[in-house]
This record gives sequence, structure tokens and C-alpha cells, in this order.
Amino acid sequence: MRNPIRIPAYVAAMPDLSLEALYAAQIGVSLRAVCGIDEAGRGPWAGPVAAAAVILDPDDMPEGIDDSKRLTEAARDGLAHTIRAQAKAYACVMIGPDEIDQTNILAATMKAMRLAVEALPITPELALVDGNKTPDLNMACRAIVGGDHKSLSIAAASILAKVERDQQMQAADALYPGYGFAQHKGYGTKAHLEALRKLGPCPLHRLSYKPVAAIL
Repeated sequence: MRNPIRIPAYVAAMPDLSLEALYAAQIGVSLRAVCGIDEAGRGPWAGPVAAAAVILDPDDMPEGIDDSKRLTEAARDGLAHTIRAQAKAYACVMIGPDEIDQTNILAATMKAMRLAVEALPITPELALVDGNKTPDLNMACRAIVGGDHKSLSIAAASILAKVERDQQMQAADALYPGYGFAQHKGYGTKAHLEALRKLGPCPLHRLSYKPVAAIL
């Protein structure tokens, strides 16, 4: 007997519209009324948390959509442009570090997700959300752990959230030089920690995060 063909995990786990179709059928709505929601930037020490909502057009699907973390920066940038051009609707909202500090990162993330859906020019009837929690929305919601590599709608949202947040952090590098925001986008790296120790926090830093609070 020949050895079975082994499909690499990253191939087998490519996102598709199966979950969109399943949950839409369960509640009796059109596939065109489903939005995917994802966030970017919960972990960084600096900068906003971003959330995007996307309603894809099943008849005009961009090729190559995947979890943003599994794409190169160039691929994400190209796909973000294509998603904006071909999606039925999309929106991205950011919540800044001050509000993250005043509430907490989970509350800020849920608010950004809710506002992103409310900013859509088309009102969806079903929301698929990456993770194990859903924002407070006036529609059916499904939380999907690992949704960004299972659902095309969520994966598309992950790309937009990541690209828009990264672009904001790259712009912030000129406003607050010396921290390396264009390179690490506010995430915790050795270079970021060294800059924090040398320069102290800037207005983009999340003062409630332990590494930043320790410097203070």
C-alpha cells in the first residue's frame, strides 16, 4: 500500500466560506448579509487597537486571502487594496492608548469591533468574530476561535485591521522618533524596551501595560 499523501497544515487550514454558509443557513439569512470581524494590536505596548469589519461579495472574491499573520507585509498591503476594491462593504476603527488605559484592552477591542460594524455602509444580519467573545451588536453573532484561518470574511478583516494599524504606526515613527515604531509597530521587542529605558514613554504608549509601567 502506498503511503497516504500528507497535506501540510497551512494548506489544509486555508480559510473559505464554509462557516459563513453554515451559520447563514442556520438563521436563514443571505451569505451577502454576513460580515467578518477581527482586530489587530491587542498585545503591543504602544499605539491603538484596531478592528475591521468586512462583508465580502461571494461573486467577486479576492484571491489569496488568509490570516494576516501568515502573510508577508507586501502580500497584506496588496490584498488590503484588493479587498477594499471588491468587498461589498468594509470599515476599520481604532481605539487609542488613553482609552485602553482608562478601561482595559478587552473593553477597547470590543468597542472598536462594535464601532467598525456600525460604520459599515451596509447593515449585516450576521457577524462572525475571531476569538471567544463577541461585541454587543444588534444582530446574530458567532465567536470563532482561530476564525482568521477558517473564515474568509474574518481573514479579510484581519488583513484590513493589521494593514491600517501598521500604517498608523509607521506614520507615528516620524512624530516620535527613536522608538522604532516603523519596525516593531509598538510590539514588545528588545529594541523597543531599550528605547523606552532611554527616552521614557511617549503619548502613544499604554501606561497600564506592565513593561511601560515599570519604566515609569
